[in-house]
Amino acid sequence: MHEGELELTDDTAARLIARRFPKLALMPLQRVRTAGTVNTVFRIGDDLAARFPLTGETEVALDREADAMTEFAAVCPVAAPRSVGIGSSTSEYPSAWSVQTWVPGVTASHDRHAASESLASDVGDVIASLRAADVRGRVFDGHGRGGVLADHDEWIELCIDRSGHLLDAPRVRRLWNALRGLPSSGVDLMSHRDLTPFNLLVSDDRLAGVLDGGGFGPADRALDLVATWHLFDAPRRRIIRDRLGSGDVEWMRGAAWAVQQAMGLVWYYEESNPTMSDLGRSTMRRLLDDPELSSIG
Repeated sequence: MHEGELELTDDTAARLIARRFPKLALMPLQRVRTAGTVNTVFRIGDDLAARFPLTGETEVALDREADAMTEFAAVCPVAAPRSVGIGSSTSEYPSAWSVQTWVPGVTASHDRHAASESLASDVGDVIASLRAADVRGRVFDGHGRGGVLADHDEWIELCIDRSGHLLDAPRVRRLWNALRGLPSSGVDLMSHRDLTPFNLLVSDDRLAGVLDGGGFGPADRALDLVATWHLFDAPRRRIIRDRLGSGDVEWMRGAAWAVQQAMGLVWYYEESNPTMSDLGRSTMRRLLDDPELSSIG
């Protein structure tokens, strides 16, 4: 999926885990097939998972991620992975890697829960809980989504150019131009920062867990609203909007972040990860078909 992606065999993963965590050496090890784009994941026994970054990572970065996961799990109202330990880069795998607790559940789907009031209510509760966490004087770190919308103009233009055969590029451009200049909707709040269906686990149409809390930190208060566009139809989006009391600017900024994220998925993963590309296209259809957004774009 990525240039320079690191290869990892099951045998190599088993050796690395056994060397770093001898007590886990005899536990069953199973590669987890996911639509994820960041890590190769192995389940260790019933309760643990090893995550090996596809494009390499440092121990310092994974230490920061572990701290954020701990903070996230403490405020998330459903289960979330917690760090168990970090493995060092070696000649066999030139990247640091980590072991975390395993959270059971089925990955959410962009088309399976569109009309689920129970799941929409749960997602709204999660966002509200994260927003209530103490920022502790921190500010947005400037990396990725969560700052100034217009900073992503060049990225959006690239995505539009690469996606003309997959969606209505002129409509996307008009929508982005209408959203990119929106003012701030308030102070930054604590945010998951990547609240996509692939990071949400469900059981019996209820939210059972949230993955990848390692990016937890202050950001635009509207950022986590991307989940509403990835997952739900208009009536269920309204449930979340009402739960959070989102005003017009905040809601529209959430839509803008959804455009920024979804457009990258549409073309980048068209061949290497069709499931991820399908998510992007589904989200863009919801955004482009929304009457409120259509009126401004």
